[in-house]
Amino acid sequence: MTLGAFSISLNVKDIHKSKAFYETLGFSVFAGDIERNYLIMKNGNALIGLFQGMFENNIMTFNPGWDENANALESFDDVRDIQQTLKTNNIKLETEADETTSGPASFVVLDPDGNAILIDQHV
Repeated sequence: MTLGAFSISLNVKDIHKSKAFYETLGFSVFAGDIERNYLIMKNGNALIGLFQGMFENNIMTFNPGWDENANALESFDDVRDIQQTLKTNNIKLETEADETTSGPASFVVLDPDGNAILIDQHV
């Protein structure tokens, strides 16, 4: 199973301070809108999402169908196939993608320690 591009989505208190901090670490803005309280920052292949006031905890994010530059991949495991594999292995899902659809969809699962993992397909 291939999950696609990986990023960490951080719940930040002050997006301007967080942006400046990660820029000091060599990250630059890749996408997002600071006026809408979210930025995606990149350093090489590393991606960090900064989100102010959008969710409570940090989230690991995988994007099936995308590489780390948000380019669509020719071949990838669809989010619904990944979801079905997890369900077959008795992994409890917090939210589910509609398996009767195609294209963009997402689901959330928690790891054994309660860390949220978002599988978020945009293609």
